[in-house]
Amino acid sequence: MNEIVETKDGSHSLKSEQFNQTYHSVHGALAESEHVFIEAGLKPAAGENDNLTIFEMGFGTGLNAFLTAVYGYEYDLNIRYETVEQYPVDLDQIKDLNYAELINNGKNSELFQSLHTAKWDTETGINENFTLVKRNCNLKDYRSEPGSVDVIYFDAFSPNAQPELWTVDVFRQMFEMIKKGGALVTYCCKGVVRRAMLKAGFTVDKLEGPPGKREMIRATKP
Repeated sequence: MNEIVETKDGSHSLKSEQFNQTYHSVHGALAESEHVFIEAGLKPAAGENDNLTIFEMGFGTGLNAFLTAVYGYEYDLNIRYETVEQYPVDLDQIKDLNYAELINNGKNSELFQSLHTAKWDTETGINENFTLVKRNCNLKDYRSEPGSVDVIYFDAFSPNAQPELWTVDVFRQMFEMIKKGGALVTYCCKGVVRRAMLKAGFTVDKLEGPPGKREMIRATKP
């Protein structure tokens, strides 16, 4: 059973019993997701296009999807959100996470729950701005139309826990999925990860990291 932990910004995360790692930074789950995925990934893309397709590797607690759906509603974006999760979190634990309480004073609690109650492997209209497709499968078994994705949130557990997800072959798969000019963002900035992305064809930039982390990566398809 995963353990709920409180991170430094007051937001919850889970510690995975299987991988012995937390789903988010202990320096702030909410702060990390906003910095890495919303600020560095979603916002730049939304500045150029209000119809976006986003792919997330690792649905996890649903925090990234939740923040994206909230932002999309506030700024009237049309977002299609596809995500892969091989190890879904138990719904009973999801109900105890405090993300909705920390954003807009809990006004989006139904939205957060709807992301988790949406059926797997089915296209679900969460609201008029956000369509969700959750795939319960291994990443290597996931198929997407080439050049169809605007932004990739790459949020797997670290290379120490899941080395098979940080390889050249995986990033070639991501490169094929993403549109020209599209970006992949991730919290991980290890040299082995940067080199794998470069071999896959990405242009790789190191950006300022979230609290507790010096750097993060934004990789772009030239």
